[in-house]
Amino acid sequence: LSLYATFRTKSTFSKYSKVGSRSGLTGAQAAELMLRRQGVSGVRIERSSGWLSDHYDPSKKALRLSDDVYSSQSLSAIGVACHEAGHAIQDAHNYGMLSLRTALVPATNFSSTFAYILLIGGFLLQFAGLIFLGVCLFSVGVVFSLITLPVEWDASRRAKLAMDEAGMLSPEENRHASKVLNAAFMTYLAAAVTSVLTLLYYLMQLGIFGGDE
Repeated sequence: LSLYATFRTKSTFSKYSKVGSRSGLTGAQAAELMLRRQGVSGVRIERSSGWLSDHYDPSKKALRLSDDVYSSQSLSAIGVACHEAGHAIQDAHNYGMLSLRTALVPATNFSSTFAYILLIGGFLLQFAGLIFLGVCLFSVGVVFSLITLPVEWDASRRAKLAMDEAGMLSPEENRHASKVLNAAFMTYLAAAVTSVLTLLYYLMQLGIFGGDE
């Protein structure tokens, strides 16, 4: 499921990265315009390396756009750049779910490092205590993936509105750019579904969910 969603995102991005916008705005210019219209200042728009490495860093108030987005005038670039600008606007407006997700990052990083170690060790040793601890740590990542869904959906919603209201894209162009954002959201949805199903599997193995007779 996750692999298919990732493939779909990359193929959709590639398709519309070949279609230029009539406005001639680059991704960086589109993000700057969106932030300015929303009255958000103090956010640096930087170029980052790596394909589809675009992200917003709340701790440094930095909006980082990949080479394929920063200077490109394509529909994909404008859509992705405005999506990341949507996160910066969420941050500026103290959007609760983004704040919660940001607060969970340290715990998620810690849990992702040790959860599988405890789970593998617990299953190999048939030690329920280790498995339980592993499941608890894994659950942190599941919560993080679920919280990510409304954060990403809201950022895309803001992007679609901004692209339309600011006249960055025509209605037809906006529909195409929205396809890129919708495909990207599906990767987060697939990841969340996969993590929930994996958690249920571990619970069944532990016997909590009725899998252990």
